[in-house]
Amino acid sequence: MARMYDEFAHLWPLVSPHADYIDEARHWRKELIARIGPGMHDILELGVGGGHNLHHVLNPDCDGSQTTLRGCDCRRGAGLPQAAPELKLTAVDLSETMLAMSASLNPEVEHLVGDMRNVRLNRKFSAVLIHDAITCMLTEDDLRDTFETAKVHLAPGGLFITAPDWYKDTFPGLRTSHHTRRNSQAELTYFEYNHDSGLSDTTMESIFVYFIKEAGQLRVEQDRHISGLFPMKTWIELLAQAGFETEDAHYPDDVDGRQEHLLVSTLVSK
Repeated sequence: MARMYDEFAHLWPLVSPHADYIDEARHWRKELIARIGPGMHDILELGVGGGHNLHHVLNPDCDGSQTTLRGCDCRRGAGLPQAAPELKLTAVDLSETMLAMSASLNPEVEHLVGDMRNVRLNRKFSAVLIHDAITCMLTEDDLRDTFETAKVHLAPGGLFITAPDWYKDTFPGLRTSHHTRRNSQAELTYFEYNHDSGLSDTTMESIFVYFIKEAGQLRVEQDRHISGLFPMKTWIELLAQAGFETEDAHYPDDVDGRQEHLLVSTLVSK
């Protein structure tokens, strides 16, 4: 597990701020609500991480301004039309530290420790969501196992939505970025270097260098992430093998300007 999801998890709000998910979550919610319809629905999110995207899916009027170190004080459901579905969420993640952060932000959500490749809750849901944690799947077998997890938690007609960070077709080969952010506990400057290392046909590497200032003391740390990188065709084919029909509900990412590809899949066979 990358250090960010354990040792440095307390810095996650600085690496990936809560407010950065507002526009993206709007697209997730739009696709979800349009397809599941009105009424009460049980929804499962696998790989919830810090729960930022989930929070905005549940709270579409939240602008992030009321977020504190203890969570968010926005009121769920404010301003929603009465016909909007009622969503009851269950969230799963492999990192207990990240799961605790999500539980603080989303106290109304049931949180459980588990691996998206093999967790079994023995329940059915209207939809299964996997945000960018799907990029932790490094092989086609990992994807097959994860799609099977989604499948066993859905009835025919159930919805599976996921969004890898990159596809083999869209990754430019090299991408860098840097940011400086601070809160009342720490100041963080970090540099991110993403590249196709050539070590595997299905992975890419991200190297992070963190400049962390806490209590007036500066330290420099390095973190290395290996992520899955598959052609769009592979995603569609493996989803079809698992019994899903898939649409590419793409949209522009307003945070960094690249095109996002939201894979929206319907389970058509068991």
